Amino acid sequence: MRERGPAAALGLFTVLPAPFTPEIDRALAARAIRALPWLGLALGVLAAAVALAVRWRTGSDAFAAVSGLLVLQGLTGAMHLDGLADTADGLGSRRPASEALVIMRRSDIGPMGVTSIVLLLALDVAALATGHGHGGPAPAVLVGPAVARCAALTATRQGVPGARESGFGALFVGVTGRLVALLSALLVTGVAALAGWVSRGPEGMLVYAVAAAVALVTSEGWRSHLSRRLGGLTGDTFGSLIETTQAVFWVLVALL
Repeated sequence: MRERGPAAALGLFTVLPAPFTPEIDRALAARAIRALPWLGLALGVLAAAVALAVRWRTGSDAFAAVSGLLVLQGLTGAMHLDGLADTADGLGSRRPASEALVIMRRSDIGPMGVTSIVLLLALDVAALATGHGHGGPAPAVLVGPAVARCAALTATRQGVPGARESGFGALFVGVTGRLVALLSALLVTGVAALAGWVSRGPEGMLVYAVAAAVALVTSEGWRSHLSRRLGGLTGDTFGSLIETTQAVFWVLVALL
């Protein structure tokens, strides 16, 4: 029986219980990656619920922001932060692409990786704790994971190269049609606009929609740089795309 994409995505990209997947082929990878933005939305709902409860109990946006982030990282096993750190170590080495990829495959973490994690999490908390309306950071926490994972989905569209012929990331490179990527981006932007409306009315709807669109466009720039620098994408760079796009979305919501 053909395994469903959402169940595969749950097992591949979270630590939550999911049906066992004995083998992942390209067809299953394509179905799983199509479900990834909506898995992100589900994770965001759980994290936002915790953030909202903490804010209601304490009145602190900062406490709520940290609580929401803890839920997100806990549910994913911080795998995307690990990808961010490995990517930072590879790029920070200033070595040729082949040597940078070797560095990224190592199990240890270097100073560039540690610094990238610390600074990005600090930026996330600062952005989520600033300038929000009804519900505090909860609406942004809800939408951010979906926008971030939509960036990973669009990066798997046909024509985007992979840096390796094997490995986890190689399963997903080029498995998504361009139309599917575009429709997913539009739907996620619509969801962001709806969350913005709930948070701050028409103004919030515009802010969230613009923030989502700009974050996705920015992710394309980062994806293009990674492809040029490393010769293509890897599993680690997908983690980097997710974390940076999420941070850009939250920062834009706070600034706008």
